[in-house]
Amino acid sequence: MNRRQLITLLAGTAAAWPLAARAQQPRERMRRVGVLVGGLTADDPEWQARGNAFVQGLAQLGWIDGRNVRIDTRYGLGDAERQRTSAAELIALGADVVLAGGAPAVTALQMTTRTVPIVFANVVDPIGNGFVSSLARPGRNATGFMSIEFALSSKWLELLKQVAPGVTRVAVIRANNAANIGQFGAIQAVAPSLGVELTPLLGIDAGDIERDLTAFARGSNEGLIVSSAGTPQSLRAVILKLATGHRLPAVYPFRGFVAEGGLMSYGVDQAEPYRLAAGYVDRILKGEKPADLPVQAPTKYELVINLKTAKALGLTVPPTLLVAADEVIE
Repeated sequence: MNRRQLITLLAGTAAAWPLAARAQQPRERMRRVGVLVGGLTADDPEWQARGNAFVQGLAQLGWIDGRNVRIDTRYGLGDAERQRTSAAELIALGADVVLAGGAPAVTALQMTTRTVPIVFANVVDPIGNGFVSSLARPGRNATGFMSIEFALSSKWLELLKQVAPGVTRVAVIRANNAANIGQFGAIQAVAPSLGVELTPLLGIDAGDIERDLTAFARGSNEGLIVSSAGTPQSLRAVILKLATGHRLPAVYPFRGFVAEGGLMSYGVDQAEPYRLAAGYVDRILKGEKPADLPVQAPTKYELVINLKTAKALGLTVPPTLLVAADEVIE
């Protein structure tokens, strides 16, 4: 072999080394993200807005469904047993982290695993529910984003009185849990100064709500508040039908109620916590622990008013509220 042949052989071998090294590199593992939706269905516009915000948030951080991450979604539909079954399915699929939509979803997941990381969105009272040890240092396998601060629950009654000043009796649809006790307490604190008598109604199922709200509406000067903690989203249509049928001015916690004919809502932009949750999922997939990621309180609230409903109820919305509203549906 002459000198020129030797140089050519060595050059070809050296050029092949990087290719061989690359060929031996292991492919990046497909990560799995579970999503457990507490009380909404796949075709519910409320869930579509929230789910899309989460998927888009992941994509902006480089996690593309089907490319480097697989997103598995299950729906609890407000049923405790179904949520436990769905939680077990997601964990069995090998989820690296699970997004939990609402407190019941977190409960089902923590009954299934104490090790797989959970990022929750729209949970009212994560400490009272036992999901975390503290907001600053969750200390367990869950962290995420709250949906309301208790003190702001009083705003629902204040808004109701501004739109319907003649209301003196108000039913509050709530659940019998720690979070709702806190919300109801905040409303109670301002009720005397506003000249309002409160009647709590347990919003567990459609039959109970229909019976109790119908009995309540037999009086006069009534109004309605639907709290955000523990009232199944699947009952939205039932509650709206009853409020309309009994001509009750009502304040709701989520925009979806107003988009479907409710009078007014005040609460967190429901898509925003899901968009933010994508950031926590990204950090966990990159090695951080939920125990070290602080629970975050909401920073963005929205007031939505349905003028068509107000007119149907014979109510005049004060101009100051219309100016303050984030959205007015006409």
